[in-house]
Amino acid sequence: MPTTYRNYLLIIAFLPAYIYLGSYFLASSPAFSGFQHPYIHHYSSNLASQIKQLLSKSPATLLRNSHAMSSSLAPIKFVARRSGERGHADHGWLKTFHTFSFAMYQSNEHNQFGSLRVINEDRVAPGTGFGTHSHREFEIFSYIVAGELEHKDSMGNTEILKRGDIQLTSAGKGISHSEKAHGPKEVHFLQIWSLPSIRGLTPKYFTRHFSDEEKKDAFVRVVAPVDAEGVLASREGAGPAPVQSPLTLFATLLSPSKSISHTFERRKSYIHVVQTSGYQPPHSKTSGAVKISERGIKGGEEVVLSEGDGAYMLGESGKELVIENLGDKATEILLFDLE
Repeated sequence: MPTTYRNYLLIIAFLPAYIYLGSYFLASSPAFSGFQHPYIHHYSSNLASQIKQLLSKSPATLLRNSHAMSSSLAPIKFVARRSGERGHADHGWLKTFHTFSFAMYQSNEHNQFGSLRVINEDRVAPGTGFGTHSHREFEIFSYIVAGELEHKDSMGNTEILKRGDIQLTSAGKGISHSEKAHGPKEVHFLQIWSLPSIRGLTPKYFTRHFSDEEKKDAFVRVVAPVDAEGVLASREGAGPAPVQSPLTLFATLLSPSKSISHTFERRKSYIHVVQTSGYQPPHSKTSGAVKISERGIKGGEEVVLSEGDGAYMLGESGKELVIENLGDKATEILLFDLE
């Protein structure tokens, strides 16, 4: 065999090793800032071990296996975030869980994930709430699960938000607002913050509504980047609320025994199963069972989540998730696709 031809074959044979090395350095790059989890170190050490085994094989063996190895490279990785492990506070008027560091709860391992900084699952008692306070340089949105939330802000907006409503405030250079339970019932909502791509913006306010019927067994895009296709910059209107972050939020109500799929748009994703069965204190038995896996990967990773649970997911654009409801009632799920 000519030397030049043999060299080309060797380059092709070692291509999977080069890709693995690239993945190793990617795992330790600044792109993973905000997700300092022990899994990263575990993943890196596994890569190093696999590379050593790979390089010990003969070029002929590598040539035979290179296509199969490349096609199965970098499966989606799942890291569960259990409800009972979240930050938690019971102030009487407020029962809250914190997915990420917030207020008195601080965690180096769960500080943020990409541009996603806060997911607080709040229950606020009737006649109470968060008095007027200020924010700046955050995108703040509220996802209403049950009850009614009264919003007032320094931009002159006053609104009563109900189930199905999404309210998004782009705080920009600074706003003040209050959020209180309206009416005789407790309000249950998710307070979500993301980091804007551009600082110093003029504050803006948006609301959107998505019915249960729209979300039944289908992912509905409820928040999306301001420059994404189909996103309107109007205060109210159809389509997702515009956010100044590389983040898309999908919502679904998944029926029992039904499954739904989602294709990664970016490299990171986070899923959260809403506690719709009622307040469940930390470490109590939670309801529901949702299985998350990657389509087409036999024997691959999977994770089963209950209400209040979430999961970090690392993958690649184009990878496909499958979410299956193993429980006996509809489950409300939020899915973030983000950088």
